[in-house]
Amino acid sequence: MPPSSSKRHIEWFAKASEDELSIRAVLNGGAPSTACFLSQQMAEKYLKGLAVFHGKSFPKVHDLFVLETILMDVEPDINSIHEDLKHLNRYYIETRYPGDYPQFTVEEGRTAYEAAERVKNFVISRAIKE
Repeated sequence: MPPSSSKRHIEWFAKASEDELSIRAVLNGGAPSTACFLSQQMAEKYLKGLAVFHGKSFPKVHDLFVLETILMDVEPDINSIHEDLKHLNRYYIETRYPGDYPQFTVEEGRTAYEAAERVKNFVISRAIKE
C-alpha cells in the first residue's frame, strides 16, 4: 500500500514531539517514572504515525509489540528496534499504577528516552520524505 497522501501521520508525530519536550523537562528534576511513561508514549505515537503513513489501521492499544506486528509487512526492518520496544513496553503499566514495581531512577528515565529516540529516528527515516 502506498504511503498516505494525507498528513495525519504528521499529527501523530507532533503529539510525540510534545511528549519528548515533556521528557526533557522531567529529566531536569521531575519524577523518573514520568520520563519512562512519556518515553513509552512517545514511541507509541511515532509507531502509530508510521502506521497512518502506510494507511494501516490499528486498534486502541498501548502495546508496542502489537504496533510492531501491524507494521511488519510494510517495514520489515522494524525488528531492528525490537529491543527498544521491549524495553519501553513495560512502562505503560508499571509507571502508572501502584503495585510491586521497582522505584524508577533518573538513569532509567534517560535510558528510556534514548530508546524512544531510536524509535523516533527509525520512524522519521521512513516516513519523512524530502
